[in-house]
Amino acid sequence: MLRYGQLVDCGYMAALKIGLKTAAGIAIAIVVAQAITLYLFGQPAICECGTIKLWEGSVLSSGNSQHVSDWYTFSHIVHGFIFYGLLALLLPRVPIRVRLLLALGVEAAWEIAENTPAVIEHYRQQALAAGYTGDSILNSVMDTLFMAAGFVFARKYPWWTTVVVAVLLELGVLFMIRDNLTLNVINLIHPIQAISDWQSAGGIK
Repeated sequence: MLRYGQLVDCGYMAALKIGLKTAAGIAIAIVVAQAITLYLFGQPAICECGTIKLWEGSVLSSGNSQHVSDWYTFSHIVHGFIFYGLLALLLPRVPIRVRLLLALGVEAAWEIAENTPAVIEHYRQQALAAGYTGDSILNSVMDTLFMAAGFVFARKYPWWTTVVVAVLLELGVLFMIRDNLTLNVINLIHPIQAISDWQSAGGIK
């Protein structure tokens, strides 16, 4: 016979089970809310240059963070790896669709926060973001979708594969542009002049 606590737990878990259509609807709503919020912030829908690129490889160009993908896209893929791992540890019994929706919500919230004047100005203090004006709505939404892709990857493959890919992405981006998710977080929390000087001396374009 199930105890009262077990019945409550079973009811709670049953309530968290949502269908694919419902999950997809919530996911779309999250992304749409993100896009609308950025529009209200005054962020451009696409690059103000008037074109849409699948890839923008110049970190210091005005097109960085304005197109479909760029060097910082890999950081958002790693976000997905991290969110999957954390939620698997903290909420192992919660259905995977709910965990993905939680990850989408956190990522969308960060994308919104990242485009507030205070955070934009904070980023501009970094060597590689002196001309940063925030993301285009296209770029921001794609960042969230790339996070979701990282989450799905981590779900599908063994944990050690995800760790290896994350390390390779971090090292690869570090080599190419002298920046990555790790340095980005460090500089966001507490800018270190030595890191800024090293980035400035790299001749990054």
